[in-house]
Amino acid sequence: MKPKVIKTEAQYEATLTRIEQIFDAKPGTPKGDELELLLLLVESYEEGAYPIDLPDPITALRFRMEQGGLEPKDLIPFLGSKSKVSEVLSGQRPLSLTMIRKLVAGLQLPPEVVLRETPRRRKTPARRGLLHTANSAK
Repeated sequence: MKPKVIKTEAQYEATLTRIEQIFDAKPGTPKGDELELLLLLVESYEEGAYPIDLPDPITALRFRMEQGGLEPKDLIPFLGSKSKVSEVLSGQRPLSLTMIRKLVAGLQLPPEVVLRETPRRRKTPARRGLLHTANSAK
């Protein structure tokens, strides 16, 4: 197989098959060089054909908390207060620029992730309002 830029799914599949055939090739050999080139071609094709979108800021923050064994209270130095932490994690409050700076510096969250727009959750009607409506209908 002569290596060339992958433009179709069929070429991609054929390249993967060839990679499987020569996967154990030793570096610095002709097959090793072919393998290296094919892997670069596959990587390039996959980046265009199967892009992976960045996570939203809250998903990334929750993942970092899980990685570091952090509790919501551990976010107070970055987000401001217990209530702000709760509001941010529930999607009720967007991240401010100050919060973003602290999260980037303190938790090493990537700026391109935390600068993305945070999806906001709609507020649900107050329980009292629902009960009042239900009682009014009687």
